Amino acid sequence: MKHIRNYLLVGLIVTGGLLTSCGDDDAPAAENEEEVIDLVTLTFTPQGGGTAIVAKAEDPDGEGVTDFETEAINLNINTTYNLSITIENTEEGENITEEIAEEDEEHMFFFSFTTDIFSDPAGNGNVDSRSDDVNYSDQDADGNPIGLSTSWTTADITSSNGEFRVILKHQPDIKSSTSTSTDGESDIDITWTININD
Repeated sequence: MKHIRNYLLVGLIVTGGLLTSCGDDDAPAAENEEEVIDLVTLTFTPQGGGTAIVAKAEDPDGEGVTDFETEAINLNINTTYNLSITIENTEEGENITEEIAEEDEEHMFFFSFTTDIFSDPAGNGNVDSRSDDVNYSDQDADGNPIGLSTSWTTADITSSNGEFRVILKHQPDIKSSTSTSTDGESDIDITWTININD
């Protein structure tokens, strides 16, 4: 009788181990939702016609240690531009802009810039304070801004080596009319040199 109990005990232990092993093998792999972004393109199109100004930021090693390499933004004084932003993973051939538009209730762009290089919006952007002016041209279903499309009017004075910073925040379940640039994860945070010319 003692031997039978021992065999039963060993059988239960082995069966339990096999079931545990099978359960581990069948577990689905964890999904990685982070996107690889290696190209961000800013396109400033003058209202009323004219040549668009394009400035790119490229990350040659994707998720590696090399920072984005940026082209200077060169705008004209006293000009209103419509800015559109395109975000890509060129290695995989993905247009991430489309995904941002589809998940617009989770994403928001924030901007900062050298004080008073723009007459509209004035100031220095909304990275430091959400309530500061930025002219968003798009919004999600809740009426909150997105930032894939914005408008900018340059000041009437020239300026060299200013800064234009763009932050894209991923804010699932926390994006609201008061969420800020410190809420959520940053998908991009890139600073371009900006010049305002005659």
